[in-house]
Amino acid sequence: MEVVEGGTKPSKFGRICVFCGSSNGKKSNYQDAATELGKELVSRNIDLVYGGGSIGLMGLVSQAVHDGGRHVIGVIPKTLMPRELTGETVGEVKAVADMHQRKAEMARRSDAFIALPGGYGTLEELLEVITWAQLGIHEKPVGLLNVDGYYNSLLSFIDKAVEEGFITPSERQIIVSAPTAKELVKKLEEYVPCHEREGLKLNWEVDQLDQQQQYDISRR
Repeated sequence: MEVVEGGTKPSKFGRICVFCGSSNGKKSNYQDAATELGKELVSRNIDLVYGGGSIGLMGLVSQAVHDGGRHVIGVIPKTLMPRELTGETVGEVKAVADMHQRKAEMARRSDAFIALPGGYGTLEELLEVITWAQLGIHEKPVGLLNVDGYYNSLLSFIDKAVEEGFITPSERQIIVSAPTAKELVKKLEEYVPCHEREGLKLNWEVDQLDQQQQYDISRR
């Protein structure tokens, strides 16, 4: 990324979707990473799309982006609003019917994806968009913010799947990882799709591909 007078040249990404936990995690480094990612997005004039929660790492990254003057879009299922929204929310909150619509809406609005440390929900969202890339539904880069090696075990599992023939070496390249926000966003900027796709040039716009079809396709 070229540096220009007054700061960093604006990114080619208008919005990045961040998957992350509604918990803080036990290490302060996770919380610091969420805030640092938010600041990195601001420095590159990137808006945020995320899961809509006001607690945990969700709350930290969204607050950092909002405080920096960038737009924040939170997408949250109506059933999770009492659980993940506490106190005042920031930016725009879009309520949706269910988890499947949430993922489709977050993906539709974003130019790239980043996963911070998180639990089952974060992992499920991450693997969904990786599978969509594998199937050719999108060519948007997918990044892991591997704070303190949090995702080392997952990356080792994926490497094992490549070794055993369940994932091709080119499909392994779908996932980009880095230990810091600055390094990861730079890698996402430089990402070029190189994996072989199955020829499914599908559109995930809600009016062209209904939610159940999105779910079925992503599960193949």
